[in-house]
Amino acid sequence: MSFPVSVKNKVVLIVGGAGGIGAAAARQFADLGARVAITHRPGADKAAEAAVLVTALAGEGHAAFPADVTDTATLLALREAITAHYGRLDVLVNSAGFTKAVPHADLDALDDDLIDRMFQVNWRGQFAVIRTFAPLLKASGDGLIVSLSSIAGITGNGSSIAYCATKAGIDVMTKSLARALAPQVRVLGVSPGVVDTEFVPGRGADFNAKAAATIPLKRIASADDVAAAIVSCATHLTFSTGTTILVDGGRAL
Repeated sequence: MSFPVSVKNKVVLIVGGAGGIGAAAARQFADLGARVAITHRPGADKAAEAAVLVTALAGEGHAAFPADVTDTATLLALREAITAHYGRLDVLVNSAGFTKAVPHADLDALDDDLIDRMFQVNWRGQFAVIRTFAPLLKASGDGLIVSLSSIAGITGNGSSIAYCATKAGIDVMTKSLARALAPQVRVLGVSPGVVDTEFVPGRGADFNAKAAATIPLKRIASADDVAAAIVSCATHLTFSTGTTILVDGGRAL
């Protein structure tokens, strides 16, 4: 086997592909010749944003589809659309998610509705996507799932206690599913630290500068840093499964 392993003409589905890290992964996979499908939340404005990204991708065969990870019916419709459009699926990237900053000591601010929504989107949603697309990935014979986690899942230090818990759950899910789906499908996680995106509302340049000072490599990650790790799961880490790769500049040390 030669390295890197080619992803040319492989079909890559990036759930949440219109977001910062998802969009960066879409561009990198497309640059390597993959056919990339991204999802966006339902709505005309979201569809328009996704269309702009798809149009700008290198190569051909790219498409955007609506989906809501909290609504399994939309995921089943997405599977039908992917099957009709491509007839196969080789790589699934789970990058959909959300968070809200809540001080860890403010227990009352982390109310039941926010906790439930956090788990619904960030954990149950990722599992539901995998459950939906596992048959297509198994059929490829060399399927790959990459789920976006966070070092918050191992440090317990993140935007909220609930967010940390959902990411710890993703790390465990990665291990469990790696056993359950082997040998046809590999399952990996990619775990960023602080990333220069708008993922956490209210965090800007001041927060990023303070965070960078605490990181051994003295900068925060770019979306492309994280995307490169995601792509490497398909092109280089071909004998890895059930593990989560840290992309944090040493922040978790």
